[in-house]
Amino acid sequence: MQKIDLRSDTVTQPTPAMRQAMFDAPLGDDCYGDDPTVLKLEALAADKLGKEAALFVPSGTFGNQLALFTHCRRGDEVIIEDNSHIVSHEAGAAAVIAGVHMRAVEGVNGLMAVEQIERRIRVGDDIHEPRTGLICLENAHSNGRVLPLAAMADTAALAREYGVPVHLDGARVFNAAASLGCDAREVVRHVDSVMFCLSKGLAAPVGSMLAGREDFIEQARRKRKLMGGGLRQAGVLAAPGILALTEMAARLDEDHANARYLAEGLAKLPCVDINPADTHINLVWFRFNADIDSAELMAALEEAGFLANPPHMGMMRLVTHWQVSRADIDRLLEAMQRVLSD
Repeated sequence: MQKIDLRSDTVTQPTPAMRQAMFDAPLGDDCYGDDPTVLKLEALAADKLGKEAALFVPSGTFGNQLALFTHCRRGDEVIIEDNSHIVSHEAGAAAVIAGVHMRAVEGVNGLMAVEQIERRIRVGDDIHEPRTGLICLENAHSNGRVLPLAAMADTAALAREYGVPVHLDGARVFNAAASLGCDAREVVRHVDSVMFCLSKGLAAPVGSMLAGREDFIEQARRKRKLMGGGLRQAGVLAAPGILALTEMAARLDEDHANARYLAEGLAKLPCVDINPADTHINLVWFRFNADIDSAELMAALEEAGFLANPPHMGMMRLVTHWQVSRADIDRLLEAMQRVLSD
């Protein structure tokens, strides 16, 4: 039996149309700048986000770290939310690649207060202090919450006042836009650069995009090569990215609706603590409010045909995507009901 994989939206398989597009893609050598499929994807990504230029990169972590490497000088300080992906899940790469220091701010549901950001901006030229090189935001946040546009605008206004650029980890920026009911351009209009993933909910098998001003992207292109990201016939990877932007981004509301349906079903189960209103996108986070046998739960889910990550410190996450149906969710809830009711 084909298992339904709820561990993440990173597990998504490319659609049949994507597989065909990979087969049919016109190719060139991207290091020479003559792969027509990559060029088409980069132009499309820039247009979708209202930025001057975009660059195809192998992964989201690569794109974020390339942004830090391009914006910052070695020894700079980056102001960033404490639970953000760049801090928690990118293997400390900022210290190794860009040589920068993370100045983490404790946020509320992923949102840093503007006053807290301002307190951490280095002013003047004290030789004892690092330079504030960048402010990083994340929307949608990896906790599943979507940051309000007004908060992003306020942060950007503060950054401009102090002459500090802003980078957005927008791995799921199209999910954020769908949740907010706006165009993705509105989510990124106040930031200087943005990374987003073509994989995850958009279902491309490989790749992310870094977008920003043309001069920034040209600097990033050189540093992409330095990081080992100079690609050759990359059109076979870029082709599904085009469909990710033209077809899959338009259906993310379906994943969000399924996530809310799942959250509402979980709220009815014993031992589960969840507020369905906190499920903004396709990431469903919940807590167990009683001791449960995690091994028994995971075995029951696997027997019922599901893959999921086990609870960690009482918290568990389930993720919807294009290969998870409403019927699948009903079967999942039934399996969990059986275990949690024992």
